[in-house]
Amino acid sequence: MNITVLAVGTKMPKWVDEAVTEYAKRFGRDVNYTLKEVKPEKRGAGVNATQGMLAEEKRILDALPENALIVALDERGKAPTSMELAEHMRQWQQNGEHVCFIIGGADGMTDTIKQKARLMMRLSSLTLPHGMVRVLLTEQLYRAVSILHNHPYHRE
Repeated sequence: MNITVLAVGTKMPKWVDEAVTEYAKRFGRDVNYTLKEVKPEKRGAGVNATQGMLAEEKRILDALPENALIVALDERGKAPTSMELAEHMRQWQQNGEHVCFIIGGADGMTDTIKQKARLMMRLSSLTLPHGMVRVLLTEQLYRAVSILHNHPYHRE
């Protein structure tokens, strides 16, 4: 299964990169996991939130894997349990889908990107820093794969 995470933002703290790398290594051969950073648009100097999101939209769309199933992370999305996420992944894997999770910039993402998404998902009702979202998402994807393989990492 191919999973791509497109994340607006660069220059994350070392602990973020280390944690994402650690969980990504755990997937093994069954999952081809890729994290692609998308350059954020600088705000200020005449660039407002809407203009910034539009610039980021172009970069996100340019970075999307061809024919990918899009999952947009958004505060108004559905919050699946780990078991529900595993079931989504089972279906995507059975359908041979390349799944692309999008983490928007500081101001979120445009409606155009949200409309392209097959699923709008949130990880928490709390506001989380972007680096934490990368780590939490990657861990939950690993957990979902572990559930599908009956690995004891996840306990009910």
